[in-house]
This record gives sequence, structure tokens and C-alpha cells, in this order.
Amino acid sequence: MPDAVTQDVSDGVLTITMNWPDRLNVLGGEMVDGLAEAFDRARRDSDVRCVVLRGAGRHFCAGGDIRLMRDWAAMPTDIRMEQFRSFISGFHVVVSGMQELPKPVVAGLHGAVAGAGLSLAMNSDLAVAADDAVFTLAYIGIGTSPDGGGTYGLPRIVGLKKAMEIAMLGDRFDAATALSLGLVNKVVPAKKRERETHALAARLAQGPTAALGRTKALLHASLTSGPSAQLDREKESFVRCAATDDFVEGLDAFMEKRTPTFTGG
Repeated sequence: MPDAVTQDVSDGVLTITMNWPDRLNVLGGEMVDGLAEAFDRARRDSDVRCVVLRGAGRHFCAGGDIRLMRDWAAMPTDIRMEQFRSFISGFHVVVSGMQELPKPVVAGLHGAVAGAGLSLAMNSDLAVAADDAVFTLAYIGIGTSPDGGGTYGLPRIVGLKKAMEIAMLGDRFDAATALSLGLVNKVVPAKKRERETHALAARLAQGPTAALGRTKALLHASLTSGPSAQLDREKESFVRCAATDDFVEGLDAFMEKRTPTFTGG
């Protein structure tokens, strides 16, 4: 079997590819470990200024590894529960890595975006979907509740009533519907997905990296923060951005009526 996850860096963009196309890029142990390592690399590597998350083959990610789950389901209940607890803890390391990464994450979505795959998509900062993408939260169909931050992101993106519908009914919906709900930022023809995803990532990679990271952190914090605390966060974030070379470059470029050249410093 090929490596579950591959990594490639070019022009400041780290492309993370879920690489089990014959298995619809399901999330098994090696896949989860590979994703965790890749997002940790993105955090540590100063050459990485943006991340693209994609799936190899015809699908983004069809969710959890059902065959693995069936093996665990055959175990005594206490052992079964511990297996799932350990596995989901590992998956949540990936989700936290995406949320806390001080760099943008762009998801390129196509084919099946199901279960944990939809949770991954929701935890990206921006998402480009091919018009052939099919979405479903799916968990209810196997008799369980969502993980991977699905119940955190979904009501905040689509509203509580619609989140209840998506989570409790488990119906499939198309890319146009995902766009109308705010789950993706753009829908493009399938043949243009890779190009459009990487064009967006390249634009972000050329931006002021520190400011982008701090903007991401502020927006996440705003979901659970009061107005006064958020004002304090904004003040401190602005001050720290003002200490960067990119801030000076941005001011100079504005005054000189030219496009800024940000270096990420």
C-alpha cells in the first residue's frame, strides 16, 4: 500500500495529500498519523506559508475506515471503547493542528466529502469544491455521533436548525448546496479544481504570513469570546503585526502605490 499521506512543498505551499485512492482516502491509523505529522511540519517549517489539503484519486475523503471499525466492534465492549477513544484522540490531534496552525489551510474538495472528511473540510480555513463533490456528515448512518469538530463547526457555519438536519438525517447534498450553506468558498468545474485551489493557496502564501495567522486566531477566538476580551485580543494582535517587516512593507507599498512584496517576516 502506498504512503497514506504525502507531502510536497513548492513556492511556500505545503501540499498534503491523503493518498489511499483505492480506499477512498478513508481515515485509518496510518492516515491519521500521517496527517498529524504533516500539520506539525507545517507549524515548524518557516518555508511553509500556506497548506493545501487534498485527496488523491477520485475522492477527497469518504470518512472513517469502516473495516477497521468492524474489527474493533467485535471486541469486548470495554476494549472496543478504548480503541475508539484512542483513535479519535489521534484524529483530534489533526483537527487541533489545523485549527491552531498560524498559517492558512485550503481544502481542495472533490468526489466524496463524507463523515470525518466533511469535518476536515470544515476545519480548513478556505475550501474550493469541484462541482462533482458530494457531501454528507454520515455518522448517523452507522449509529454514532460526529467527531473531528463536526458539531462545533457545523452550527456556527450553517445555523443550528440546518446543522440538526445535516447531522440527524445524514442526507447527501451537492457542491452548489454546500456553497449556499457557506461550507465552501467556491465551486469550480472538476477539471479546474486543482488549478483553482493552488492559485488560492499561492495568493495566501504571498501574503503577510504573521497577519494571516493572527487574523485566523482572532476569528477562531471570536466564537467563544466576549466583546471586551476580543477587543483586547485585537489590540495585542495588531501591535504584534506592527512589529513585523511585512507591516513596514505594506505601509511603504501603499504610499508608493505599488503591490507589496511580503516575505513572511
